Amino acid sequence: MNRIRSLALLGAATLTATGLTALTAGTARAADVDVARNGGFESGLSNWSCTAGSGAAVAGPVFAGAGALKATPAGSDNARCSQTVTVKPNSTYTLSTQVQGSYVYLGASGTGTQDVSTWTPGSGGGWQKLSTTFTTGPSTTQVTVYTHGWYGQPAYHVDAFSVFGPDGGGGTDPGPSVPGAPSGLAVSGQSPNALTLSWNAVSGADGYYVHRDGARVATVSGTTATLGGLTPDTAYSFQVSAYNQAGEGPRSAPVPGRTTGGGGDPGNPAVPRHAVTGYWQNFNNGATVQKLSEVQAQYDIIAVSFADATATPGAIAFNLDSAGLGGYTVAQFKADIAAKKAAGKSVVLSIGGERGTITVNDAASANNLADSAYALMQEYGFNGIDIDLENGLNATYMTQALRSLSQKAGPSLVLTMAPQTIDMQSTSNAYFQTALNVKDILTVVNMQYYNSGSMLGCDGKVYSQGSVDFLTALACIQLEGGLAPSQVGLGVPASPSGAGSGYVSPAVVNNALDCLTRGTNCGSFKPSKTYPGLRGAMTWSTNWDAKAGNAWSNAVGPHVHNLP
Repeated sequence: MNRIRSLALLGAATLTATGLTALTAGTARAADVDVARNGGFESGLSNWSCTAGSGAAVAGPVFAGAGALKATPAGSDNARCSQTVTVKPNSTYTLSTQVQGSYVYLGASGTGTQDVSTWTPGSGGGWQKLSTTFTTGPSTTQVTVYTHGWYGQPAYHVDAFSVFGPDGGGGTDPGPSVPGAPSGLAVSGQSPNALTLSWNAVSGADGYYVHRDGARVATVSGTTATLGGLTPDTAYSFQVSAYNQAGEGPRSAPVPGRTTGGGGDPGNPAVPRHAVTGYWQNFNNGATVQKLSEVQAQYDIIAVSFADATATPGAIAFNLDSAGLGGYTVAQFKADIAAKKAAGKSVVLSIGGERGTITVNDAASANNLADSAYALMQEYGFNGIDIDLENGLNATYMTQALRSLSQKAGPSLVLTMAPQTIDMQSTSNAYFQTALNVKDILTVVNMQYYNSGSMLGCDGKVYSQGSVDFLTALACIQLEGGLAPSQVGLGVPASPSGAGSGYVSPAVVNNALDCLTRGTNCGSFKPSKTYPGLRGAMTWSTNWDAKAGNAWSNAVGPHVHNLP
């Protein structure tokens, strides 16, 4: 959650449609082979050379198999990793790989004709495929293929590197065998019209086929799939199989799944149908200093800001700023949490913020987050956690962490999120993916409609922050992108001092709530339907609200609680 900051956007993200695109496994010409060696990095860095010792073979994250390349630019070195492949003159080759990271390059030099390269400008929160082609000259028998990062950028990852074309006589890796059956198939998300499946990766797989009631219904490259267009309150049977160039492997054991009835309320049932969320500051930055007991009664969910990072990756701690809060003691703080809960409120611990440095990017850090968060819930009495990581997250491992925490805490867990507007522009974004992955245990996503500049609405038009249209057209992306109305809230500053930009008056917030739930008081954008189950609104912060005489909670709170 931003205290005060500015965010300059180079461009609005393009909204992509929700749903699965049927992908087909590429078929090479009969004579083509992969002339690259150790393209999956299963044999470490064998056949590869990386500048300045910048490369290392790692066990995660991987796209397929058990290994991948991690290369780290430093100083004037762009972490170039390459190998020389034997090729056939006057022949065309397809060069491709899967990458994670910003400004990752893929290319070929010494082709005898025109050298080629391609690159990705952003990480996209997961694996991305890079691909290009090159043609060899009349006397070319060897070509150098490579990948590299960019100066000043973090480490990048590479997997599934291949160079397909005519056999140049230099030999190839052994051909792939048919992959085994996927394990761990489970239904990880439910709604009236969709089910989300997840499973464990299979070594050597290029992709996966999803089968519903015996029929293939989707092809995906990752280990999750959301199947839409289903009937509410209906049982289905699912299986998954893996494929590669050698063919399709056996199907997994069947797993049942059932859509919800359409009238349910995802998330903790103790949270009111329409709720107000407020962030409470565990620090003094000029806003009114409050004890938790002094938080205004209109707030139904109180997010304590913030958890602290530890020396253990993924693990969090909480340190009450007793000195900054006028001698507020831990004992008083715990008693105030208990009193708020007795009054029907939920108190969650927020993880992240503008300066948050918690990173969850592997199984170990995911477990560390779940274990430490649950320990703090037990120690202080928190109802759950809030995810407010503003420097990106890994959807796979954050999902793992949240599901692990849910298993520990049970159905009473309150799970909230506060992404930035850019994080929820598309369902392909890692933050949006995470929300959809855990929507069966997710209470509410209170997106921050401030410090963001102009953004795309669900109608493809660009809207400027600070208006009813900005709130409604961007909320529409989440509402039509897979989240239940009860999982969508409008996050705004409590006063102009609460954010660098994007403040709107309480009247504008209430108009946006009316537009979305009743179809009234809209601006130029009017949704095609209403969402009477909309959860409500959020503000940064209860302290800035108090500084402004509680103007925000006094106006927005009653309005939220009187929504249909």
